[in-house]
Formats: sequence, C-alpha cells, structure tokens
Amino acid sequence: CQPVPKPESRVEVCDLNPCPPRWKVTPAGPCSSSCGLGLAAQLVTCVQILHGQEVLQEEHLCPVAEKPLTSVPCVIRTCSYEWSFSEWSECSTSCGNGIQTRQDFCLSSLTHKPVNPLFCRRFPKAVVVRGCSAGPCPEQEGPLSPGAELQPLTPATHLPRAAAGSEHRHKDLDVPLPAGPREQAKPGGGEEDTAERCFLCVCGNLFLNATGIINMTGVESRDCTVAIGRPLREEISVTILESSLNCSAGEVLLFSGRMMWRTGCRKLPLSLINSRTNTLIVKQRVVLPGNGVILQYSSRTATKKYYQDCDQQLFGPQGEIVNPVQVPEQRQEAVCRTFITVAPRQRISIRALSTDLGPEGNHTHFNYILVRDVSTMKTVVFHGKQQFLWQSTGSQAEIEFHE
Repeated sequence: CQPVPKPESRVEVCDLNPCPPRWKVTPAGPCSSSCGLGLAAQLVTCVQILHGQEVLQEEHLCPVAEKPLTSVPCVIRTCSYEWSFSEWSECSTSCGNGIQTRQDFCLSSLTHKPVNPLFCRRFPKAVVVRGCSAGPCPEQEGPLSPGAELQPLTPATHLPRAAAGSEHRHKDLDVPLPAGPREQAKPGGGEEDTAERCFLCVCGNLFLNATGIINMTGVESRDCTVAIGRPLREEISVTILESSLNCSAGEVLLFSGRMMWRTGCRKLPLSLINSRTNTLIVKQRVVLPGNGVILQYSSRTATKKYYQDCDQQLFGPQGEIVNPVQVPEQRQEAVCRTFITVAPRQRISIRALSTDLGPEGNHTHFNYILVRDVSTMKTVVFHGKQQFLWQSTGSQAEIEFHE
C-alpha cells in the first residue's frame, strides 16, 4: 500500500448503549466417569457488563433459546474392562415361580477375552439371579416351588413407615422421615386388604433405606413416580429385575438425577442405572393396566465427590435452613448449597424468616441467595434483606448461598 496515500487515523463513538445481558459459562467441572462416556457439570449464569463491571442478572433477562447446557459430555479414557454375562439358564421349575441364574466374567475391551475378575472390581455388576414364572401349576394350593422365596417382595415391606410425630428419625440420615401411607384396615377387611392398598400406593413415595425392592407393576395410576434418597456421600444403583412394559404402546421408564437423565423400554431387565449423586427419581408411564417394572436399588460410597464440604441434604417434611458456615480457606471459592428432596407427591415451600447479607447487601450483586426449582431448572435470585416465600413445582429444590 506504499504508493497509496494513507488516511488519517480517527476514533469515533459507535454506540453508547450497554451491551444486553448474556450467558456466562464457568469451566466444566470434573468428569462424572473415570472411563467411558460421562458428564461434566458447568455453572451457567446471566451477566451484563455495566460501567466496566460484570453484574449478575436474573436468568429471564438472557435469551432462553441460547442458554448453554449445564452439563456436557466428557470422556477421560476408554474403559479397558467390563462385566459380561452368559445366557440365562432355564427356569428352575416346570410350573409356578422359580429362579434363573447366569455366570459373570470380566472381559477385556481390547482382546474381547475373559481376564482375572480383579480387573473389574471397581465396576458395578448386575445381578446373576432373577425370578421367573413357568406358568400356573395344576394345583395352586400345594407347597411353594423351590426358589419362590427369592421372588421380589411387595412394596409394603419397603415403604417408609408413617413417622410418629417429628421425633422419629432415620438412623443413617438423621433427618425426619416424611409421613408414609397410613395403613388403616377397612371395616371387615383383613391383612389382604391392607396389602392390596399398600401394593397400589407405591407411587409418590420417597425411599430412604440403603437397599430395597420397589414393585411398580399393577398400579392404578398411568404415571407412577418414586424417589430414592441417601446421604450426600453416597450414590445409588438401580437394577430392573422384571419388566412388562409395552414399548410399541408408548410405555417407558424414566430415570432422572442432578447429573443424569435416561429413558428406556426395550431390554430393561438387568439394566444397571447409576445416579452419580445421592438422589434418583424414577417415573413409569404405562398405557395397559397391569404393566410395570420391579426395581432393586442399593447405595454405596460415591466414587467421586460431587458436593462442597459446606453443602447439606434435607429430606423433609419440614426444617430450618441456616446459611452454612464458610470454611476459611474456601471462603472465596465455595458456593454453599442446600438440597431439598421430598416425596414426589409433595411440594416444597421456602420462607425467609431472617435475611441479612451485610451492610452492603442492598448495593452489591455478589451477595445473594439463589433458589432453583430442579424440575424446571428455573432459578430466582434474592438480594439484600429481602423477605420472600418461594414454592416449587416439583419435589426437589436447591438453594445456593453466594459470598
């Protein structure tokens, strides 16, 4: 450009209006799986640049259609080993209820050959014994067939008992149990009537035991939802023992948690689902009467830490939430959260009795309380000394105490 005259440099103001609010994404957290496909959680907030400063805004001010995902797929490395199984054996009886068994072995994903089972010891293994039915026996009044005692129990055995006031507390969770279904006998009815009612009232319950079996077959409701809850340090594994869902009719089973979402219908029996966190919601949608699934769940210590030391978990039915005391060395980094999970048939109300975010609480955007409705993922932010009453649309909520 040397032969061409160079124009004079000049600066012009093009726009004095502030930039509109935009989505801000923090770097993704650790992958939820040590190998294979997992999920990495990331914090998505709505911010706006005002006078050279980044200011937090309410989410509805940012374009909803452009909101980034709160979790992204991640793969650290390919899993080298996995459990594999032989075919199921024939039913142990020619009629009535029996059992089926199968052999398990550890398989190398590289050579596709069995190796020492020690290589698979860190991976969850599906069940190797399940119930089966060979059809009705000619004499139903005779003794039970071998293996009949291994059949899944009815939910009446595993439903949470009605709490005797607020003093009854779970020995593991140390929180009040939600009131379970009341078992009142009908006039003239016996144990069969009570068992039948408990069999049909499994829907809408919260299960807090470490292990159990949930029978969702034969329920009257078209949509049947149950929840499983454990302390923060644990995660939940669910195995489908039996399934009579009609996939062609649109029947489906849905699993949802804070870090996972999965649906399925085909090849459900013996499928293994891991919650990756301490809560899991299972929703069953059926069209034909009598269809459903039987689940077996268990809990274990989480393989990865998914919470802050100042986080806490509440299972209701009522309680008081106090802003957790900040750990001195984490004061600038940690965001203290309170997770609330109640029975799916219930809803949550949160009332601010006393709120004081400091003398500058009314003037800064860095001190605030964030309440999230987990079912819709909508959040509300409260600043300063604002008193509020918040109500959920689902059975799970999260509260974050910032700064």
